[in-house]
Amino acid sequence: MPKLMEIMKAWQWLLAIFFWSLFVAIVDRHSVANQSQFIIKFIARFIQTSLTLIPSFYLIDYLRPILKRLSVSAASMYVLLILTGATAVTMMLVLLIMINFGWFDYSVRVFISTVVFNTVITAGFTVATLLIFLRRYRELNALKQSFEQKLSAQNDILKARLAPHFFFNTINTLMSLIETNPTRAAYLLQHVSALFRASFNGAREISFEEEIALCEHYLAIESIRLEDKLAVNWQLPDEDVMYDMVITALTLQSVIEKMLLNVVEMTTDTIYIDIKVSWLQHRVEITISVQLPKKTLMINHDLRQHMDFYIQAERLRAYFGDSADIQSRVTSKQIITIIHYPLQDVSL
Repeated sequence: MPKLMEIMKAWQWLLAIFFWSLFVAIVDRHSVANQSQFIIKFIARFIQTSLTLIPSFYLIDYLRPILKRLSVSAASMYVLLILTGATAVTMMLVLLIMINFGWFDYSVRVFISTVVFNTVITAGFTVATLLIFLRRYRELNALKQSFEQKLSAQNDILKARLAPHFFFNTINTLMSLIETNPTRAAYLLQHVSALFRASFNGAREISFEEEIALCEHYLAIESIRLEDKLAVNWQLPDEDVMYDMVITALTLQSVIEKMLLNVVEMTTDTIYIDIKVSWLQHRVEITISVQLPKKTLMINHDLRQHMDFYIQAERLRAYFGDSADIQSRVTSKQIITIIHYPLQDVSL
């Protein structure tokens, strides 16, 4: 359920109530004798509707944590009861004020019928609105489930493409280290455990600090496998800034992995990676640069074909919108991949 008072601002709600009250007063103009009575009726309707809707909406928003735990039908009943109860109370209050000022001829039958009529009208509009909302809710829920299935399928594809060779390479390194350097083998196994545990949690939104930790686990594994011929330079925002940042799990890690693996196959030299992260104007930009060995002119075309991050980009868009993207280019000296996506900076 969305926050009702966040759909529009308070002044926008009052403006909508103003025109609604004016419409109702015009429709009911046959019951007034002159312009003064029309104005009184309009003001009374405006006050009554304002006192009904705005406090009710704030109350419903306040009760959202409770309503979210209920079934859709039970939550709808609570909303209906709040609005109809508020209508009955505010209608009686406004009628009593009008009677006190002599603007309404007191009659028990008319008084009760007016309160009941307005309460029934409010209940009818509330039921109609809830039915529209429930239909929209089911459509959004079905879309969300479809989205989650698509993300799950993409995550499975991502694992299938990247996990096997990485897994077998790591196992081979472990087998070698167990005999020659058991301490380092245990160190490597800790990183492998942390990385694979995260990979089986599926596509989800995590803090940027968690993603950096996963990247460091991966780079530590590769550094051991490459016999420490891996130099990584991080340029990260301040801890206070990074604390508020989020990203989809394994996005940055999988991009680094794909870039690195395509370079490892063509050199035995030290591989240099520069990773720069910035968050400006409500947008995150991550630039990953991998320096190429000097003798790569013959295979640059193949590299461009392998630098496809469609799946990672789709996962980003699922959480951060259509403007999220991953772009990569290959030059004679390096591979440069840029991950960028919108992220609202609430501290600004």
